[in-house]
Amino acid sequence: MDKKRVFTTIFGLPLVILILVLGNKYVVDIATAIIAAISIHEYFNSIKGKFKPIIWMGYVASFLIALIHIIPYEHGLKILSIIIPLFIVVMFIQVIISNNKININDIAMTFFGICYISLFLLFIPIINNMPNGKILVFYVLITAWGTDISAYVVGKTIGKHKIFKISPNKTLEGSIGGIIGAVTLTLIYTYFINISFSLEISYILITVVAIILSIIGQIGDISASSIKRYVGIKDFSNLIPGHGGMLDRIDSVIFIAPFAYILFSIIM
Repeated sequence: MDKKRVFTTIFGLPLVILILVLGNKYVVDIATAIIAAISIHEYFNSIKGKFKPIIWMGYVASFLIALIHIIPYEHGLKILSIIIPLFIVVMFIQVIISNNKININDIAMTFFGICYISLFLLFIPIINNMPNGKILVFYVLITAWGTDISAYVVGKTIGKHKIFKISPNKTLEGSIGGIIGAVTLTLIYTYFINISFSLEISYILITVVAIILSIIGQIGDISASSIKRYVGIKDFSNLIPGHGGMLDRIDSVIFIAPFAYILFSIIM
C-alpha cells in the first residue's frame, strides 16, 4: 500500500476519532460543515468544465450544517422545508438575471451537489446527537472504511472478476471481501462497546445493518467514480496525500450516513 496513504491514515484517523469522542455537538457540527465545504468545493471544481455551478450556494448549504443544533429541534423540519424551496427559487433567479448564461443544467448540478454532499453529510451530526450517538456514529466510519480497506486488500490479492466498467478496478471478490471485512470489524466493535458500556446491541441485527451499509457504501464509491469518469478526472483533488481529495475519502461515508440513521432509528 502507498506509504503516503498509510502515513495520512495514521495521523488523520486519530484526529477524526478525537473530534467525535471529545468534541461536543457543536464541535462535530462545525467539523462536519468544514468537511462538507471542502467536499463541495472539490465537486464544483470537477464539473466546472461542463457546467457553471452556483458555487456560493454550495458553501451556504455547507455552512448551515454548523447551525443544526443551534436551531431548536422542533423547528428543524419546518426550517428545512423552507430552505429547500428557497434555494431552488434563488437558483432560478440566477438563471433569469444571467440571461440564461446559467441554465437549468447548471442549477440541476448545483442542487444535486448540495443534496449529495451537504444534505447527506448532515446525518453525521444528527446520528452523533442520538442516544448513544457517539457510539453509533462510529458504525458509519467502520462500515465505510472497513469496506474500502477490505475490498482493496482482497481485490488486489485474489480479485479476478470485474463487475462494473465504470469502475474497472472493482472486482466481485473485492466487493464480497469488503462486506465480510465490514461485518467482522462491526462485530468486534459491538462486542467491545457492549462490554464497556453495558449495552445489549444485537449481534444478528448489527450484522444485517453492517451488510446493508457496506453494500450502500460500495454504491457510494462507484457513484463517485461515475462522476469522476464523466468529467475525466482520477481524483477530486490532491488534498490528502495517498487518498486524493476529501470527497474521494468520504464518498462511502456520504452514502452510508442517512441510511445508518434510518436503520438506527428502527432497531435502537
